[in-house]
Amino acid sequence: MNIIYCDSLVIGGGLAGLRAAVASAEKGNSTIVLSLCPVRRSHSAAAQGGMQASLGNSKMSEGDNEDVHFADTVKGSDWGCDQEVARMFVQTAPKAIRELASWGVPWTRITKGKRSAVINAQKTTIEEKEEVNGLIHSRDFGGTKKWRTCYTADATGHTMLFGVANECVKHNVDIRDRKEAIALIHKDNRCYGAIVRDLIDGTIEAYVSRGTLIATGGYGRIYKHTTNAVICEGTGAAIALETGVAQLGNMEAVQFHPTPIVPSGILLTEGCRGDGGILRDVDGYRFMPDYEPEKKELASRDVVSRRMMEHIRNGKGVKSIYGEHLWLDISILGREHIEKNLRDVQEICEIFNGIDPADEGPKGWAPVLPMQHYSMGGIKTKPTGESPTLAGLFSAGEAACWDMHGFNRLGGNSVAETVVAGMIVGDYFADYCKSHDIDINTQDVQKFVDREENYIKELLNKEGKFNVYEIKNRMKDVMWDYVAIFRTGEGLEKAVKELEELYKKSLDIKVENKEPFANPELEDAYRTPKMLKLALCVAYGALLRTESRGAHYREDYTKRDDANWLKRTLTAWKEGDTMPTVTYEPLDIMKMEIPPAFRGYGAKGNIIENSQSQIRQAEVDKIKEELEKEGKGRYEIQDALMPYELQPKFKKPNERVGVGNE
Repeated sequence: MNIIYCDSLVIGGGLAGLRAAVASAEKGNSTIVLSLCPVRRSHSAAAQGGMQASLGNSKMSEGDNEDVHFADTVKGSDWGCDQEVARMFVQTAPKAIRELASWGVPWTRITKGKRSAVINAQKTTIEEKEEVNGLIHSRDFGGTKKWRTCYTADATGHTMLFGVANECVKHNVDIRDRKEAIALIHKDNRCYGAIVRDLIDGTIEAYVSRGTLIATGGYGRIYKHTTNAVICEGTGAAIALETGVAQLGNMEAVQFHPTPIVPSGILLTEGCRGDGGILRDVDGYRFMPDYEPEKKELASRDVVSRRMMEHIRNGKGVKSIYGEHLWLDISILGREHIEKNLRDVQEICEIFNGIDPADEGPKGWAPVLPMQHYSMGGIKTKPTGESPTLAGLFSAGEAACWDMHGFNRLGGNSVAETVVAGMIVGDYFADYCKSHDIDINTQDVQKFVDREENYIKELLNKEGKFNVYEIKNRMKDVMWDYVAIFRTGEGLEKAVKELEELYKKSLDIKVENKEPFANPELEDAYRTPKMLKLALCVAYGALLRTESRGAHYREDYTKRDDANWLKRTLTAWKEGDTMPTVTYEPLDIMKMEIPPAFRGYGAKGNIIENSQSQIRQAEVDKIKEELEKEGKGRYEIQDALMPYELQPKFKKPNERVGVGNE
């Protein structure tokens, strides 16, 4: 048995994992990062549009601050988020983006003077002040009051990933790629690392640590149509679930992005619409103003995706051999703008569809259709990032339900969350690793190693009845057909029933290729049951939640039900079961800084209100009025409304042009 010891074990080599590793190494912890692929090829590199941070630099960002960003995030979440975590996030985001600049991320900068922009499909002139010349720029994104999304053209994730990866090298973080964590080591409700399979030679190793942090991204590949990379199968969340101790949160909250290109599913960034691009139907008609007169194409992602599918249902889709779709038109932005700020989008369109989106008229329009994009659900954590039920297990980024997104994530808030959570959670994680010793003996570790080695041998030797690829592909079809943008009780019942049967079948499969390494069939054989467990958590949670909230839309329960469903879904999995166990954690309205209200989309009155909302709103209004009369500033008012814990170095005020720290 090969045991590797370290202070801090980080599973996942994307932005969240690498940033947390930097935080751990800075405090003197020996830190190992495990990654399925070379870390600079992590799925974080696919992020195009940008990172939200309320810098307030540019003309269209003036007046932005943490309060505005916080309100956008809470409303975007459809009041499903943890408001204390959202506060931690918005307060730290400006510090994170400036830190990244110091690490070499080449943020697109403001040039003083006049520039042209497209707003609401009309060319407009914006004049930037001399004092902001050279400061970090930002673009418009859906669901925001201000232009807040900072970017490096449309390759933001790529540049951020290289900057953070380089910082890991600087701090001597031990990065090991082509390693897959297949189980967690735990004893007496404490995590001590992971059992890891080497993807090159197939060997099983034990990584034993003081603390373990999972940052393996989302679970989009349980769906047939997704923008996620092939490695985004959710196995990090699954191994936490399989402990029987850790829980997952809000797994039914799955986001669908409006503009993946058809048929490849590669994402065309929200920056396309943020910069002024528009959606058109089969007639070339711009339809979004008819549905959302105020925000139009820049309503939140869940709203735009539903409106697009609704428009297709109304007979306005474009028919093709790949099914119906709609058009994304960015040609109105002009060739110069596209080739400077959307060049990756242009390249994707040229390579995968043979079109140049800078060409004027219909020949430059890109075929788009909403597809699965992001997982709001994940490993349930406290605001510190630690599991409340399995000590020593932390999680950050898309793998976690930290829970700043609730039931819908704003564009640009996920790229921001990776590095912000990497900073905040990584710092708490580092302190945990410094203050806790490894308290597990070799014999207990050996049991975990033996179990996984025996499982792999059993898969290779078993003469089962079923083919893993047939099971996996059917799972994807079921999720897309019944657990996608529009959901019904009838469809979800079908999904849950069939997914449970598929899970049972996945325990009796035959692996044709008997090699213990370099064997993709074997890898699918042990991953697919994990994916089916996650799929059941999503589908069963969606079936039980009889309301519509954010990205979770029930056609048979169209109202947001604050009276009965203002609570977080928690799923667990007991060994030997074929279904998850579901419980709930209520959200306390009386502690909220912003109590539930109308979100700003669709018709008013589509909410079953909670009686506490008006009571809390009256309290909030009274506190604000009294403190404003006393001349208190916004930080003091905020603290009176909803105190929150955050490391002092992150909680200190952020400076902005023209207003200083206020």
